[in-house]
Amino acid sequence: MEDFDERYRAVSSRDERFDGMFFTAVRTTRIYCRPSCPATTPLARNVEFHRTAAAAEAAGFRACRRCRPDSSPGSPEWDVRADAVGRAVRLVRDGVVEREGVPGLAQRLGYSERHLNRMITQELGVGPLALAQSQRVRTARLLVETTDMPMSDVAFAAGFASVRQFNDAFRRAYDRSPREMRRRGAGGSTAGECLRLRLALRRPFYADALGGFLADHAVPGLEVGEGRRFARVLSLPHGTAVAELVLHDDHVACRVQLQDPRDLTAAVARLRHLLDLDADPVAIDRALGGEEGGAGDGGASDGGASDGGAGDLGALVEERPGLRVPGTVDAFETAVRTVVGQQVSVSGARTVIGRLVAASGEPVELPLAQELGLTHAFPTASALAAVDPETLPMPRSRGRTVVALARAVDVGDLVLDGGVDREAVSRALLAVPGIGPWTVGYVRMRGLGDPDVLLETDLVLRRILDARGTTDADVRRWAPWRSYAGMHLWTEHLARQALTTTRGSRA
Repeated sequence: MEDFDERYRAVSSRDERFDGMFFTAVRTTRIYCRPSCPATTPLARNVEFHRTAAAAEAAGFRACRRCRPDSSPGSPEWDVRADAVGRAVRLVRDGVVEREGVPGLAQRLGYSERHLNRMITQELGVGPLALAQSQRVRTARLLVETTDMPMSDVAFAAGFASVRQFNDAFRRAYDRSPREMRRRGAGGSTAGECLRLRLALRRPFYADALGGFLADHAVPGLEVGEGRRFARVLSLPHGTAVAELVLHDDHVACRVQLQDPRDLTAAVARLRHLLDLDADPVAIDRALGGEEGGAGDGGASDGGASDGGAGDLGALVEERPGLRVPGTVDAFETAVRTVVGQQVSVSGARTVIGRLVAASGEPVELPLAQELGLTHAFPTASALAAVDPETLPMPRSRGRTVVALARAVDVGDLVLDGGVDREAVSRALLAVPGIGPWTVGYVRMRGLGDPDVLLETDLVLRRILDARGTTDADVRRWAPWRSYAGMHLWTEHLARQALTTTRGSRA
């Protein structure tokens, strides 16, 4: 959505679907807002739009205290885009600039610092350092409002180099000091205790299918799930963490306990990826339902979903609006789990991976882990690379593939993070003995967040497509949302299977 009039119409209608996709800055008040801000709509001549909160802040605007634009969902654009800017934004969200600086970000992407700065600034109005600075402020605000951590600890946990830098950036963003913000906030937790967060999302959000998927695939000791509640251990740059998630229709409630508070930014980014919270469900549903346009055309359909042919998923979209594609908190973990799960039932894969986690994963002793019955983090690439494949609880050929995969990641021949080139990763994965197109597609879809993967070599999905009479032209029409199309088809198939089983048990 680049057109001023389109954006202004979204602001005038207070359309929450556009929250996080752009920000409205008002020149007369020097405040920037979400498009859905309930305040009186400003005159068009006083408005300018920014693609990121960082760009609005760099232009001298502070965040609205009413709509809190800094806590809106992230733009879905960065998860969809496979170019260098999209990859850079994903790495910034994961805290790479805090840990490695802009030089580290540039090195990961294979560009010079100067060229990377130029590319990002040209598109977003600010460079990667400003994007990271804006994210630091948001992390700091979360710690200020939800904990009683000393301000010096908050500053360094959020990634600031000094308390003075923290105070100055905080006041620029919110027009108040951290201490003033804390007096108005809840506070209560101290360092090492659980933080309670509210993760924003775009509606509709079909939480039942997502929660059910995660619960069905939960690995003993690493994860636990039931209904809309899911918890797991996270391996983060500075230590482990435990997160408990409760999925609601309009947000996700999160309890997280960190070994090191510096990992809060990375933890939130990875949990959002796991739950696909930055997706634009209206645009996806409209495209798969056979309707032209998406969220950017300014309105929802005035008719019901159709079912006009093999390629029309309208009936499925109507049944499950806002269906998400489950992501991951670690793409290496997803790759290993995918290899182990080849030609094995879901319950069988859970059992095998659970043994792998218990044998090679790092024990976790955080109080929240003990409360939830979680015991281990997923094994690191280094730990699995050192394992004798003959000792793994799986067929020997598969064990050798797991160890080869781990060794490739451990020595840096294969990089699996949000900043990778998906096509290059596909080629590198195929070079690992025992990994084929199905595994590569699944890792791209869940591990790397590729929205346009249809696993046509999957036997179940192939039967579904054939039974519907789906043609190649139908599949092409689902682009760039073929991952979501596949998820709709799988979910419907599983629902029908469950219904058949229930009826059979009652007979």
